[in-house]
Amino acid sequence: MKLLTSRRARAAMVALAAGSLVLTGCSDDGGSGKNDAKTVDKNKAAEQQAGVQFGDAAASTGPAEELEGAKPGGTIAVRMQDDLSHLDPGQIYVSDAGLLSRLIHRGLTQNQEDGKGGVTVVGDLATDSGKPSEGGKVWTYTLKDGVKDANGNPITSADIRHSVERLYATFITDGPTYLQQWLSGEGTTYRKALPDGGFGDKHLPDSVLETPDDKTIVFKFDKPRPDLPQTLAMAGYAVVPEKTDTKEKYDTKPVATGPYKIAEYKRGKSIKLVKNDQWDPKTDSVRHAYVDGFDFTLNHDDKSQTEWLLADRGEAKNGIQFTGAVDATLAKQVIGDPAAKKRTIEGFQPYVWQLNMNMDRIKDKKIRDAIAMAVPNAQFQSVDGGAYGGEVAGGLLAPTLPGFEADYDPFGKLKKRNGDPAAAKKMLEEAGKVGMKLTYAYANTPIRQQQSVILEAALTKAGFDVQKKELDGATWYEQVGKVDNKLDIYMTGWGQDWSSPSTVIPPSFDGTQIQDGSSNYTHLNDPKVNSEIKRIGAITDPEKATEEWNKLHHYIVEEINPAVPIYYTKQFQIYGSNVGGARYSSTTSYIDVTRLFLKK
Repeated sequence: MKLLTSRRARAAMVALAAGSLVLTGCSDDGGSGKNDAKTVDKNKAAEQQAGVQFGDAAASTGPAEELEGAKPGGTIAVRMQDDLSHLDPGQIYVSDAGLLSRLIHRGLTQNQEDGKGGVTVVGDLATDSGKPSEGGKVWTYTLKDGVKDANGNPITSADIRHSVERLYATFITDGPTYLQQWLSGEGTTYRKALPDGGFGDKHLPDSVLETPDDKTIVFKFDKPRPDLPQTLAMAGYAVVPEKTDTKEKYDTKPVATGPYKIAEYKRGKSIKLVKNDQWDPKTDSVRHAYVDGFDFTLNHDDKSQTEWLLADRGEAKNGIQFTGAVDATLAKQVIGDPAAKKRTIEGFQPYVWQLNMNMDRIKDKKIRDAIAMAVPNAQFQSVDGGAYGGEVAGGLLAPTLPGFEADYDPFGKLKKRNGDPAAAKKMLEEAGKVGMKLTYAYANTPIRQQQSVILEAALTKAGFDVQKKELDGATWYEQVGKVDNKLDIYMTGWGQDWSSPSTVIPPSFDGTQIQDGSSNYTHLNDPKVNSEIKRIGAITDPEKATEEWNKLHHYIVEEINPAVPIYYTKQFQIYGSNVGGARYSSTTSYIDVTRLFLKK
C-alpha cells in the first residue's frame, strides 16, 4: 500500500507486538555514524514477518470483547495535515483513507489483533475468513445475518458482486488490483472482461464469481489463491452497496457500513463522523463504537499536532494524531517527559521511501546510478523523524518482510549515509551529461519541502540542473501515478499488503501493470523482470518463493536501478490524557482507531 505523502503509512497485514518497539533517547547522528537503536528496532521488525492466522465462525462472531475501563460517549478530536484523496473503497490504496475506512467501511473479512503480535483474519460481513476448496482454487463466503448499510438496506451477495465488478470500471484507477487480476487476467487485461464495470447488462460469469443466493459468494480461480482472506480485508475491497452507488460521485459521499458515518465533510477543512445506527455490534468481532463520533480538522502539520497534544489542555485531552507522528524536533521532549511518554504508541512500519526515476525519461543507467550515489539518505531521514521516524535503507524491501537482508547495501548507503556526490559527478561526466536538467516533483508538505532543498543541493553538487515542481500533497499519488506525468524524479512510499515480497515487487515493478493509477511509478517494463514475476508467483513454497523474490530484488536494484532506496519508516504517535484503549496497530501502522474511548 502507498505511504501517505505528509508523513506515514498504510495497512499491511503483518504482526507486531503493540508497544514492542522501544525508542531510546538517542539523537539522530545526522548521517555521520551509527544509530544505537538500529539493532533493537530491526529485531522487533522481524516480528512482523510472521504470517497471519485464519479465523473460523466463532472468532468472527461479535460483539468484540469489551475493554477494561471503557465508557461510552464523547467525541474524539483529530488533527491531521492533508485531506483524503479518496473515500470510495475501490479507490483507496493510501494509508490515511485506509485508516478512516476502519471506521466507516466493511468488507468480507478484516484483521483481528491480539495486542501481543498475533493477527487473525476473521469474517467481517462474512461469517468466517472463507472456506477453501479444490486446493484453494475456490473460496466460499456466507454473509452474516443483520448486516446493513447506513440507509438500513440489508447487504446481500448482489452487493458483493457489484462491489467486485465496479472495480473493472474505467473510473476506478487507484485501488488494489489483486482480485481483479486473479479473476480475469494479468496486468491491465482484466479490464477487458468487464469494461463497463457491471453497470450494464454484462456481468462476470458464474465460472469466475457465483452468487447462487442472497447470502453466498463463491470466488473461482484458475490456480490456488491462499492469500484471498488477507486480500479481501484490504480497504480497497470493502463493500459498495449497489443501490447507493453513484459512480464517480461516490468518492465524496460514500454510504457507511461500519460503526460510524460521515455527517459532514468540508473539503480541505474538516470531517465529522457520527455513529451509524444501522451498524450492529453483534455482527462485528473487532470494532467498538464507544465514542459518539470523531471531529477531524485538517491543515495541522506534525509539529502543531505534537505541540497541541503535548500541552494536553482542553480539547487536546480528548485528541489523537491520525496518520501524523511526533515531530522530529519535539521527539526528545516527548521521550523526556514521563507523563507524555505514557501517552505514546510506537512501532516499526512496513514502508520504504524511494526516489523513483522515470524510466520513460531517464533511460541511461549511468545517470540513474549517479542520482542514486548523490542522494543523502540520512539527511532525508533526519527531517522525517530522525532516529524516531526511520532508518537509512539499503534496498527496496523493508525489514518487516520475511527474508530481509539487513546488510544488503549495493550503493554503500549504510556506510556513506549522506551519499557520495564526488562519485556521482564522476558517473555523470562519464555519461557526458553534466548539466542535465532533472524535473523533480515533491509534495507541498513541510517535510517534503525540507527534503526538496536537501535533494536539490545534493544533485546540483553532483552536476545536475534541478528543476523543482511542487505538487498538492493530498492528490500526490494521483498526479505522479499518471503514465505521462512529465516528471523525472519523485518520491513514493510503499509497504507490503501482507507479509510477502509478492505484495511489493509485482505491484511496484511489473511492466504489464502500467496504466494511470498503477503503483509502478518508475514505469519499469523489463522482459526479464516481468517473466520472473510470473514464474516466482507460481511457486507455492513460501520459503523458496522468498529466496527467488530476493534474487529478483537484487537484479532490479543492481542491474536496472529504477528507484533509489532512501529510508525505512517507524511510527511514533502521541494522544491526549483522556483517551483510553490506545495501542499501535500492526495492520494499519497507526493508532488502532477501532478501540478508542474517553475515560471521563
